[in-house]
Amino acid sequence: MVMKKMAPSFLMPPTFAAILASILMAGCTVGPKYRRPVVQTPGVYRDLGENPQAQAQAASFADLPWWQVFQDTQLQELIRTALNENYDVQLATERIGAARAQVAITRSNLFPQVQGNADFNGGKDPNIQSKANILALTADAAFQVDLFGRLRRATEASRAQLLATQDARQTVMLTLVSDVASDYFQLLDLDLQLRITQDTVKTQEESVKLTRLRLDHGVATKLDVLQSQQVLDTANAAIPDLERQIAQEEDAISILLGHYPESVRRGRPLAEQPLPPEVPPGMPSTLLERRPDIREVEQDLITANAEIGVARAAFFPQISLTGSGGGAFGRSTLFSGLMSSQTGIWSYGAHVSQPIFTGGALRGNLRLAESQHREELIAYKQVIQLAFRDVSDALIGYQKLHQVRVAQETTVKDLQDTVSTSLVRYRGGITTYLEVLDGQRSLFNAELALAQARGSEYQSLVQLYKALGGGWQ
Repeated sequence: MVMKKMAPSFLMPPTFAAILASILMAGCTVGPKYRRPVVQTPGVYRDLGENPQAQAQAASFADLPWWQVFQDTQLQELIRTALNENYDVQLATERIGAARAQVAITRSNLFPQVQGNADFNGGKDPNIQSKANILALTADAAFQVDLFGRLRRATEASRAQLLATQDARQTVMLTLVSDVASDYFQLLDLDLQLRITQDTVKTQEESVKLTRLRLDHGVATKLDVLQSQQVLDTANAAIPDLERQIAQEEDAISILLGHYPESVRRGRPLAEQPLPPEVPPGMPSTLLERRPDIREVEQDLITANAEIGVARAAFFPQISLTGSGGGAFGRSTLFSGLMSSQTGIWSYGAHVSQPIFTGGALRGNLRLAESQHREELIAYKQVIQLAFRDVSDALIGYQKLHQVRVAQETTVKDLQDTVSTSLVRYRGGITTYLEVLDGQRSLFNAELALAQARGSEYQSLVQLYKALGGGWQ
């Protein structure tokens, strides 16, 4: 038996369509409209009040992309690898995809939901001597009229969550760039300390040889030899610990790169790393737009604001429109003849649901949404306050650590001159080796402190870049 197929169709009567259009045009959205909270922020950053140039500086150090801030080509390669292969970034990217899908799911409720159905029935009725084979094709449509904006508010909340997820990813990327740079400078700092220690070992080995030679010629004492050996022993003992720290720092960087623990290639030595001549922080007002963590919390606030509208809309009637259309096609034998059947069918309806008594659930949901909104508002103000603390700490840290490094360079130079003078005096028999020993110990410690001061200065620069927003506008 051959049956004709016809696409199901649903034709809405003109009167019904006009009623639907008027309802949609008259629809309103309950709940408060979002307005960015007014937050009092400082006019200038701390310790910059007496610097008019810094106060008026609109451009910020953080506006530079990271590859211009960190000019070591090997560090740039490490950062690129981390951004491509780090698991935290990959997870943050997948969360964006999930949030985007959730927006599509929530937004779909704003549109009619259409479903196609097909039923085939056939058989023989021995009581009335009839045979039939009937195919029914229908399409059902359901549409929930968003008269009070419940679905629109839910979509608004979902979109805000998507934007918050995107800002969270930028926060992860900014943190990752900062962590890689900070660990890299720490690694270079340890390399420099190891080189200083190894150089000290070589120098002291020569000093011990010289002292023993003087002992053999009767111009030095056994105590001089033992004292010179002390500095050598101290330096030798420091080498394994520095090598341990270097290996563990390489492991930390490898994990940030998304790799298993492995050695890390270096670029320029720490002393050759460039420092910017100035680091203008920019205007404090721009910090709210530049920092992704602040933008993320604001999107959470927008979400909470929209959820109030969803909770309020639940107090009002919910209107649903339904419709169905299609046809039944086939052949049947009834009574004494053979006849074809092609019957068109359609129907429509409306359903209104109004909550009457819910035991306080609706009012509880509204209070919950309002409380969550207040929580997000507090969190928004708090994260702004903490952001300004981060910038203030980073500015103070960079300025003071720079001064420490400069002062430590002077200390090292003075101690180098002191050790040279002491050696001349010792070889001339004017002083004992104890004076030389004290100078060498002080010089060794001062050189290590200078290496640490250099590393701290570069790491403070990284923290300032991160605190200002890191150029991820």
